[in-house]
Amino acid sequence: MMSGNALRDLNTLPTSEWKNDSSSKGNFMKPCNGNTIENVEEQQKKSPASVHINGGETVNAEAEVANSEVEYIESENLSDLEDVDTCLEKLLPGLNSKDWVLVVEALNSVRRLSIFHKEVMHTMLGDVIPLVVKSLKNPRSAVCKTAIMTSADIFSAYNDDLIDSLDPLLVQLLLKSSQDKRFVCEAAERALEAMTTSVSPMSLLPKLQPYLKNRNPRIRAKASMCFCRSVPRLGVEGIKEYGIDKLIQVAASQLSDQLPESREAARTLLLELQTVYLKSHDLTTTVSEHPEMGSWENFCQSKLSPLSAQAVLRVTNIAREGLVIGS
Repeated sequence: MMSGNALRDLNTLPTSEWKNDSSSKGNFMKPCNGNTIENVEEQQKKSPASVHINGGETVNAEAEVANSEVEYIESENLSDLEDVDTCLEKLLPGLNSKDWVLVVEALNSVRRLSIFHKEVMHTMLGDVIPLVVKSLKNPRSAVCKTAIMTSADIFSAYNDDLIDSLDPLLVQLLLKSSQDKRFVCEAAERALEAMTTSVSPMSLLPKLQPYLKNRNPRIRAKASMCFCRSVPRLGVEGIKEYGIDKLIQVAASQLSDQLPESREAARTLLLELQTVYLKSHDLTTTVSEHPEMGSWENFCQSKLSPLSAQAVLRVTNIAREGLVIGS
């Protein structure tokens, strides 16, 4: 279940991010588009005090230009800390500072600790994560993006140890990956990918499932993509344990979603589930001889409404026919 804070964060999503995206067309990974630092700098020439983004959000142009000077260091290029004890002592005050430069420095310290000294910071996670979430909400792009990169490193380091603190991180990353500021959006998508590869799917899927029904189509799309990436990591036995009937119902519900990313994720997931079903029932060679033994078609019709079953079978049959023709 989502925490109360996570629900409130979703409910306070700016109206500008609720636009109908039914006209958008694209692939499974839709590139984000919108205002970047360069756009802000152009607008600053017209209005040096502040500029409006997405028809409603006002940002300080001078602050955004300053943000463009921040160096974003990839995880593999981060160096170890010279003095771990001093860093730990300054960590929480730095994360809670009103000076955004100190906050960025502290976030990068969290990243270094996660990579090089994760055991040392483990006991502090309960205090660190709420402050990282606070930085994710920061309107200053430099702080927000650094916090996103920090989230990715935390996922990679602590895996399932984060599961009890995951909700506030997850909701913010879904929100950031759904906005129009391209470089923030892309960083959030990478953090979500790190989450799906680091947190065990058995723990992560129940956390993602509520967001598949979110009223914001962009949130649903990003959650669908994460869900689709996580399911194959269960493996055949894990999918059977989780419940292939539950998973097919989730995928079927996304087939008619508003955005193409959700629909493509659903199609990918259905093909995975069909493959697992056939393997687990050893039906690849026996269906033609004994169709009454529980074919994929019968399974879909027994678990879904007639319309949903028809849609699922259309997707999986077309894909199978394509594979046969191409082989």
